[in-house]
Amino acid sequence: MKASSGSNLERVLAAGHFAVTAEIGPPRGPDPEPLLKKAQTLRGIADAYNITDNQTAVVRMSSIAAAKIVLDAGLEPLMQMTCRDRNRIAIQSDLLGASAFGIRNCLCISGDHQNSGASGKLNGHPGCKNVFDAAQIQPTNTHKPLRDDTNQQDHIQTPPAPCKRLL
Repeated sequence: MKASSGSNLERVLAAGHFAVTAEIGPPRGPDPEPLLKKAQTLRGIADAYNITDNQTAVVRMSSIAAAKIVLDAGLEPLMQMTCRDRNRIAIQSDLLGASAFGIRNCLCISGDHQNSGASGKLNGHPGCKNVFDAAQIQPTNTHKPLRDDTNQQDHIQTPPAPCKRLL
């Protein structure tokens, strides 16, 4: 079964066109205004808007919440998901939640090491441990059954809306 996310990004890529994404980093707090300001500034220049996931290994608004805010503002999010911070259970749970919110694009990455945000004004979390329960390419093996077979280990009864896999 060939799943379709129905996203603009998927249509652009399927047509063989060069896709343009613009990065929108979520704020370091709960106020959505900085996010909405960035979204308004970038509106109309990209096929999808890459929502980072705790970029530079510094705590920020979750990529799922930020992607939903951007989606509600009328832009198509490309939600990042790092395996640095999640095990396979959390990855699958977050994918189901993102799908329930209408988020159709997901970019799986390993994420920056915690030391990258520990110096200077970022004040990251150098003592935090990487999770990496699933290596960078392994989330694809977790995402694909959710997308194509509508279940993971025969436990999910209601099929989630497809989430576009980009690697």
